[in-house]
Amino acid sequence: METTLAAGKSSPFRQGVQAGVTIAIGYMPIALMFGFLAKTTGLTLAETVLMSVIVFAGASQYIALNLLSIGTGMFEIVLTTFILNIRHFLMSASLNEKAEPDALWKKALYAFGITDETFSVAAMKEGAVTASYMFGLILLSYGSWVVNSGIGYLVGDSLPQSLQKSMSVALYAMFIGLLVPALKKQRKIILLAGMAAVINSLCMLLLHISKGWSIVIATLAAAIAVQCFAKESEAEQDE
Repeated sequence: METTLAAGKSSPFRQGVQAGVTIAIGYMPIALMFGFLAKTTGLTLAETVLMSVIVFAGASQYIALNLLSIGTGMFEIVLTTFILNIRHFLMSASLNEKAEPDALWKKALYAFGITDETFSVAAMKEGAVTASYMFGLILLSYGSWVVNSGIGYLVGDSLPQSLQKSMSVALYAMFIGLLVPALKKQRKIILLAGMAAVINSLCMLLLHISKGWSIVIATLAAAIAVQCFAKESEAEQDE
């Protein structure tokens, strides 16, 4: 009886693959749009797919496209996306507490595939997380993101040139679509976005700082200021 149950039980890798199906489906439209916008930004097919292969971070890749479109330097792009992805250190550390002991290279390998979605699924899984489960979970989501980025580029390449240029506005619409739901949930996000916009404008118009560095400075300054304000508010409530 025990042998039959053991045989019918899915392996951790297969469980991970099954859990990653919904993530892979959810990534499809976002990756397709990224590939299309990468085309309108001026990237080649190889550059578009390579960015998805190496970075594998939706928000960071969209921001990188925006910075590229306004002529931002490479260092500012890397620094801005690094700041945006600092949360991945926290997610990796949190997931490590749930992970079974394993070889360091295995953990480092699947840590690369940790995104907001894969972390959420792995964190909610009952019991410990194994390397095999994580590899299965990440396999489909990573593959979906990379493949659909290339497909989106090819689809965009087949559209008329005039339509490709006009669709560049979709990049800004994407950022608005990401920002508005967050604004509805937390007042702190409204303060953060408003303060970052003001600081960015001051840096560019009054201090004549380049666009790339203005974004970096505005991001850091607004995040620090809002966090300090939030801590003071919590301290006042505790008193």
